[in-house]
Amino acid sequence: MAIARTIVAGSPYVGVHLKIGERWAIVPPSVPRQLARELERLFEVKLLRTTISDSGIVGSLLAWNSFGGVVGDDLDVHENATVNPVVPLTVIRTRQNAMGNNVLANDYGAVVHPEFSEEAVKRIERALRVPTAYGTVAGLGTVGMAGAASNRGVVVHPKTTEIEAEHIGKVLKVPVHRSTANFGVPVVGACIAVNSRALLVGRPTTPVEIVHLQEGFQLFDREESKLRR
Repeated sequence: MAIARTIVAGSPYVGVHLKIGERWAIVPPSVPRQLARELERLFEVKLLRTTISDSGIVGSLLAWNSFGGVVGDDLDVHENATVNPVVPLTVIRTRQNAMGNNVLANDYGAVVHPEFSEEAVKRIERALRVPTAYGTVAGLGTVGMAGAASNRGVVVHPKTTEIEAEHIGKVLKVPVHRSTANFGVPVVGACIAVNSRALLVGRPTTPVEIVHLQEGFQLFDREESKLRR
């Protein structure tokens, strides 16, 4: 139960590369085994090593919660065999096909890009089994990139309006907090990975930002550590 810093594939944008949940985490095959084991311990999850749609940016391409997940394109045989037995995935074909960037979800609700069709929203709602609504974060439709959610809280872009924050909090049923990460980067969802027990941030993230993130996700009295690459 900790807060940790690292980089993945030479990048501090850990939310782009990793997908962390309450019971499972997905990391691309390129992640070193030592780091993968440390992530299992940090988040207290079981780890799956795979690409999503033949890409290593699994955090950007997959949106999920404890009940299911959505992707924007078909998975290959190996990916399906790795992920679907533990997290059933639904393919949602839409122009905004990077589902991790365009869906902000926890186990209580989901906020999605306002340009999704009504049919896409209904399918996301069925796949994640939570109430789902359109929304923006700081005027951005890429809500999963501009924010990050757990079952304890949501942290969003610092320019998120009061109306947006109130709406997000109502849908996801947890408090909303504003912060940056990675030394001033406002799209916090791209910079961090989180569940209800732990937080992983990009290495440039400052101590002040960590305090804000810790408060937003209600992760108090946690030790900070540095993971190996």
